[in-house]
Amino acid sequence: MQYVDYLGNVTRFAVELVNTGHADELTADSAEMLSQHGIARPGREELAPLVGLIQEALQQLVDQAPPKAVERLLDLHPPQLRLSDHDGAGVPHIHFAPDNSPAAPWIGRTVAATLAHLATRDPGLTLGRCAADGCPRFFVDQSRNRTRRFCGNSCASRTTVAAYRARAAGR
Repeated sequence: MQYVDYLGNVTRFAVELVNTGHADELTADSAEMLSQHGIARPGREELAPLVGLIQEALQQLVDQAPPKAVERLLDLHPPQLRLSDHDGAGVPHIHFAPDNSPAAPWIGRTVAATLAHLATRDPGLTLGRCAADGCPRFFVDQSRNRTRRFCGNSCASRTTVAAYRARAAGR
């Protein structure tokens, strides 16, 4: 596993938590990440304060504002660096929290350290907020030219159709 892949996986997980507000219906990738690290799926009440702080951190990163929420995450959930080769690739990579930890502290430490990397623009990752009217969702842009504007195809299509209809109505 490449380090940027690990950071990308954690960033997508953080975005997923914020976009859904909970961990009840995780994607297969996010559920697998928790499983690989021995982390039980957390309940809504357990994650609510953490999700709010992660959302604030993502917004500050997207807006390129001072990352005060990332600093609060680091203060509340200081990373505990570990080397891991759980994927059997033969080359260890850094984990930010010990495996088999309680869910909220593990998520807090792992996400805090990952977002700190994003705040320094260290990895090959770009965060964005959907450009579709009324869509509050975040996304991770790992495209080659970093020009993604929408959280998904439905928002992109809806925006394209709305622009077409507006132009057609003006004829």
